[in-house]
Amino acid sequence: MELEPRDLYEKLEFDKIIELIEKQCLGELGIEAVRRIKPHTDLAYIEKLLDEVSAYKLTIEKNDRFPISQYHDISEDIKPLEIEGYVLPEEAFKRINTILLLVREIFRFFNGGRQAAYASLYALIRPISFDESLIQAIEKVIDAEGNIKPDASPQLLKIKKEIGNKQRELDKQFRVIITEYRNKGWLTDNVESFRNGRRVLSVPSEHKRKIRGIIHDESTTGKTAFIEPEPIIDINNDIFDLETEERREIYRILKELSAAIRPYAHFIKLYQDILVTFDVIQAKARLAMQINGYKPVLADKPRLGIIRGFHPLLYLKNKNLGRATIPFNLTLLHDNRILVLSGPNAGGKSVTMKSVGLLQLMLQCGLLVSADPNSEMGIFQHLFADIGDQQSLEDDLSTYSSRLANAKVFLEKSDKRTLVLIDEFGSGTDPKIGGAIAEAILKELNNKGVFGVITTHYSNLKIFAFKNRGLVNGSMLFNKENLSPTYELKVGRPGSSYAFEIAEKTNLGQNVLQYARQRIGKNEKAVDELLIDLQREKQEVEDKLRFLTEQQKNLEKLISNYDQLHRDLEYRRKKFKLESKEQALQSSAQQNKELERMIREIREQMNLERAKEVAAKVKEEKQQLVEEVVSLKEAIYHQPETSSTPAKPIKENDFVKLKTGGATGRVLSISKQKAMVQVGDMRMTIHLRDLQHANSPLEVQSGRSIQTDIDQAASFQPKLDIRGMRMEEALRIVEAFVDQALMTGTTNLRILHGKGDGVLRKAVRAKLREYQVDMAIRHPEPELGGDGITLVEIR
Repeated sequence: MELEPRDLYEKLEFDKIIELIEKQCLGELGIEAVRRIKPHTDLAYIEKLLDEVSAYKLTIEKNDRFPISQYHDISEDIKPLEIEGYVLPEEAFKRINTILLLVREIFRFFNGGRQAAYASLYALIRPISFDESLIQAIEKVIDAEGNIKPDASPQLLKIKKEIGNKQRELDKQFRVIITEYRNKGWLTDNVESFRNGRRVLSVPSEHKRKIRGIIHDESTTGKTAFIEPEPIIDINNDIFDLETEERREIYRILKELSAAIRPYAHFIKLYQDILVTFDVIQAKARLAMQINGYKPVLADKPRLGIIRGFHPLLYLKNKNLGRATIPFNLTLLHDNRILVLSGPNAGGKSVTMKSVGLLQLMLQCGLLVSADPNSEMGIFQHLFADIGDQQSLEDDLSTYSSRLANAKVFLEKSDKRTLVLIDEFGSGTDPKIGGAIAEAILKELNNKGVFGVITTHYSNLKIFAFKNRGLVNGSMLFNKENLSPTYELKVGRPGSSYAFEIAEKTNLGQNVLQYARQRIGKNEKAVDELLIDLQREKQEVEDKLRFLTEQQKNLEKLISNYDQLHRDLEYRRKKFKLESKEQALQSSAQQNKELERMIREIREQMNLERAKEVAAKVKEEKQQLVEEVVSLKEAIYHQPETSSTPAKPIKENDFVKLKTGGATGRVLSISKQKAMVQVGDMRMTIHLRDLQHANSPLEVQSGRSIQTDIDQAASFQPKLDIRGMRMEEALRIVEAFVDQALMTGTTNLRILHGKGDGVLRKAVRAKLREYQVDMAIRHPEPELGGDGITLVEIR
């Protein structure tokens, strides 16, 4: 992410956010890593960082303690370990063991259900294995205080015991000597001391010739000599030799231990890196707890949809003082990309502008932001800001010159993925000229499609924002009654500076204010009032336009539903008429049988002329019925499509059924407008015009079926049990069940789906609402099944 100017962190006070995170770190390496934090532009990586912090924040909220504590940098210990033959000191092994113990506890933390609960944190260690033999090897030699254990080796244990025995022998001999020489008055009050690592007697100088032994030292005054008595010289020499042997054995043990863990130096460095990563994450999470931070909804394109946003530092300050912080809502996208923010001084314009930049910078650095979690924030490639006095004596730049220099950089580097923040736009020079130049710069930035927040007092910029697409006015509200700011952001209307009102509050003087009002005239105030009125009217028009557009969409949906219902009604009317004619045709067939019987009787009576007459009449009536049935079939099943979307052509492997109803089959082949269809174990050749698309056959559990044949309508059961079915299967069966209920005229239905987690219940309710039929959907009383049963009443 490109940042301008170089001191942008200080301008937006992001450096103070970094300092707050540093205070939460547990080690120096974590602090160094925090200082290296920088914004990213890769959406997936940013989301990964935010998920890690959110997961750790969840452990804090659930009081599920994560096993991490203070640690030391072992980089300087690992580096020489890679040198063959190098022996690490005891203190180094203690530091290394501390790192290993912490990492082991982290691995153990994710045993059980925590892997799923904190998946983003577990992903950091999932590719890595931990070898506990390293800890076992170190703890076999080094104790918790970092000292060599007495039993680190059998030889060391033997030496330790011998030293202990010699020490006890020395104590015994020393007590005998002290008793003897004290009785003779040859010792000082201190009796004994240590010199050159030897236990010695404190002897007055006048008696030093009376005691046989080695004089190791004398006091500064020369009045006391420190003598090692002759009887214990050999014991001290033995102890010295044993201690030398002990040091050699310890060196040998440490050398072997160094050689044992040398092949794992790379893994130890990796474990330290993991610990530092978790340190940074926990520091970010603890900051998020302080500032009430959340992860917003991310978008892989520039946009701002901040809901109830706070400046995190202001929030912390007010929280410590027991004061409330006023949140702000800001949406910048599509036609409103640049907010031109106006209002009185000290009303919160600059704080709001800085908040936008700081929250965006925190987000792209992987920090949770102090805003509602439903906020939507995009990713920017560039973040430019012109805030505060940037006068430079080194570069020979005045305040206004530095602003123009910044504007030049912004214009050269800005694009559609840029966020620009400018405070007091156009100030620093003659207001008329400065306002004109500022308007020209704003025009170019708008043409480049940048996003931004710009604060100003200039009326020409407010008018420009009102007239041009891509810009929107905003203001910080002001309480006119007590002449104090409310710190509330209002998008959609420009603000006034309230200079005269504030001047009156400060008792500037009526003569001064009257003269100023005369000088400024009425036009300036009229411009602000006119802008506010125009902005309000524009907002009202846009609101009405949105309302009418929504109404138009609803009307089109109603018309479409009406057309569909009309077609369904017409279809059912014609189908009912067809069924009546088919019944008449069946009755005619029965009459034919009766006719044949009559003919046989007539033939027997030799009345042939009468038989021909009756046969012709019956044949004519039958032909008329056949023609009516054919006509109705053509009207119902072969009428052209009337919907705006033509029916899809039938292809091989499509599931189809006859337009007259019946079972569903699969198309095996198509030839000359006829299709070979397999229905169950039968194959039939059917004309394409008699077929229509159908859903794939239902795979219904044994014991449950839904039939739509007319002969089975009487046996239709208004109860359905879909417990244990897959979601897709259950919804298909519910759809067929309701269709049959509508065909048979059943008005009360009962669907048993079970309680569970409520997913199937919600899906059933959603499927029922797809029907454009007036129906009441409810659940029975808890003792009769409650949420596990859905009752449907079709009105």
